[in-house]
Amino acid sequence: MDNKIRAAAIYDEGKFYHKMQDGLKSYLTQDETEISLAQAVYRWALRKKMAPKIGQPIYSMAKYERIYRVTIPIGKAGLILITTELNSNLEEIVEKIRDKKQIMNNKRSI
Repeated sequence: MDNKIRAAAIYDEGKFYHKMQDGLKSYLTQDETEISLAQAVYRWALRKKMAPKIGQPIYSMAKYERIYRVTIPIGKAGLILITTELNSNLEEIVEKIRDKKQIMNNKRSI
């Protein structure tokens, strides 16, 4: 999808999936990645509690010294978490993911 994406992780219905870009080394261990994603699920639940007042959350982004980290909801309680290089075009990457997510949702409803 984009060579600036370092890694993608998905948490959905208690299942965890993770894939690194070929040739790159993860900054976090597998356990640390799972803990980070579990924390992201918790934070997303908190964001959803504010939805009646400020609207539904679309995605969340954090900038670290080495990476950007973006969290995007899927399904009822699942999340996609991606990490990118700092010189990436985040808006473009997020829109590509949201477009693919919409296509998948449309296919499921047929």
